[in-house]
Amino acid sequence: MLAALLYGKENLRLEKVPDPTPKKGEVVIQVGAATTCGTDLKVWRRGGHAKMLKPPTLFGHEAAGQIVAIGEGVTGWQIGDRVVANNSAPCMNCFFCQHQEFSLCPNLTWNNGTFAEYLRIPAPIVKHNLLPIPEDLPYELAAMTEPLACVLHGAARSNVKPGDRVVVLGDGAIGLMFVAKLAHDLAAEVLLFGGNDDRLEIGQKLGAAQTFNYRQLPDIPTVVKEFTDGWGADVVIEATGLPSVWETAIACARPGATVNLFGGCPRDTTITVNTEQLHYSELTLKGVFHNTPEFVRAALSLIASRRIPFELLISEQRPLQDLEAVFCDMRSRKVIKVAMIP
Repeated sequence: MLAALLYGKENLRLEKVPDPTPKKGEVVIQVGAATTCGTDLKVWRRGGHAKMLKPPTLFGHEAAGQIVAIGEGVTGWQIGDRVVANNSAPCMNCFFCQHQEFSLCPNLTWNNGTFAEYLRIPAPIVKHNLLPIPEDLPYELAAMTEPLACVLHGAARSNVKPGDRVVVLGDGAIGLMFVAKLAHDLAAEVLLFGGNDDRLEIGQKLGAAQTFNYRQLPDIPTVVKEFTDGWGADVVIEATGLPSVWETAIACARPGATVNLFGGCPRDTTITVNTEQLHYSELTLKGVFHNTPEFVRAALSLIASRRIPFELLISEQRPLQDLEAVFCDMRSRKVIKVAMIP
């Protein structure tokens, strides 16, 4: 089969590799659509990921398709079933899993390789995070289950209440998903900051009350205070993965606020925090990572409900042969998410 392999920094190659065959407890799906992700872009640019993968490796982690092969011992699934598989599954046995903190499981089973014609699903994912998708749900929408599950996890950890004024920093797919979730389901007043007018327009369609192009602003925290009676935001979501923006997020927060430092920064980077502000303003700073089986199911349900037009995040469909060009387009911010069709 044709598959994408990551060899290092911006070193992505399409190669012919053996078709996968399922081992005990596994299934193989024919990929109907694999969506690109900001995490994929970061991994491509940085040449790896501390937790998810180490080059050389099959690449990509968002996909939906249909089952074409079933391994020994698998029950409840049939050839031809339309499914989406999360890119991980917790072990369910460790200290963190026993405390329902599944995203912190040190034994997470990871799965990469969605930018290919076929994808093998490991047994723990088949058991805990393989879900059927409705017949009328396009594969490219179902493929967004994984990133939306991460967003739902992040939203649940952010202490957002109806009417809260929430600042979202970042107009990538994750930031825009946060806008949709917070505005539609949590009745928050969302202020979205980004650097691309087309994306900010999509943010408005997804429910943002105000949008701001940071390139036209002298100072983001000052603007936030102007729109929040001089105090700052009740909740701030950082969705860029840049240390400087983590610091900006903290500066946008009112006393008593929650700051969700959601975007993963490059390895071994640090930030500076004003201890006086952190202490006397009683700020809550949270790092939120990945998702859990509960939110994987909730994400697919939300996508399938079609209450929110997540299709706005799919810039285009492209064949697998265009993958490297697509990543170049993502790097230059010409597209948000692209559905790769093997």
